[in-house]
Amino acid sequence: MQIQTIYLDKDVIVLNKPPGISVHPGSSVSGPTVVDFLLEKFPEVKAVGDDPKMRPGIVHRLDKDTSGVMVVSRNQKSFEKLKELFQKRLVEKLYWAIVCGRPKERRGVISLPIGRVIKNPLKRGVEENKRKIRGAREAVTEYKVLKFGKHYSLVELSPKTGRMHQLRVHLKAIGHPVVCDKIYGGKNVCCPDGADRQMLHARSLSFSFPEGRRLHFEADVPQDFTVALRRVF
Repeated sequence: MQIQTIYLDKDVIVLNKPPGISVHPGSSVSGPTVVDFLLEKFPEVKAVGDDPKMRPGIVHRLDKDTSGVMVVSRNQKSFEKLKELFQKRLVEKLYWAIVCGRPKERRGVISLPIGRVIKNPLKRGVEENKRKIRGAREAVTEYKVLKFGKHYSLVELSPKTGRMHQLRVHLKAIGHPVVCDKIYGGKNVCCPDGADRQMLHARSLSFSFPEGRRLHFEADVPQDFTVALRRVF
């Protein structure tokens, strides 16, 4: 398995994760993972992290079908620093998503608490008329429409909190789910010809280490995302 390494130094590894690959092993995970790649190429990560047996070096995660930039720690010191930055919301993240429909506003802020859906605890959601959630926590996403199409839009997203499935849940909540997202958009969600996964991509990530280093990374969109863009715009 090959995963593009965007950047490498003594402290961090920055990857462009392809879609269709889970970050780490789990009971419902099959096939190779990002962790498998890391242990093969960077065996020093095997002792890094809060749970190095399952998530060596992993500071944050992307969903299996979400592509894009992801930072991994090479040593425990950098892991603790990055963990603190994420917890204090000092990591700037930008995502691109192709969504169903055309948002009314070109820019906006979605501020809707997210929790577990009571009838399906594996899903996250916002509280709506007939849907009840448990353990709701603050969730804020800023968005900007980059391009309008006839039936689809390209949206840039900046999550200000880090809730599970936050972007997918928030986009669904405003009536513009990520295309092909069958979990949050429903089985009849819009899906352009040729696309077979949620079109969500982690475009960039920026942060500063305490000693003053400012790091910024960008990940090119994968081929299927490029093809989808050409077909809908």
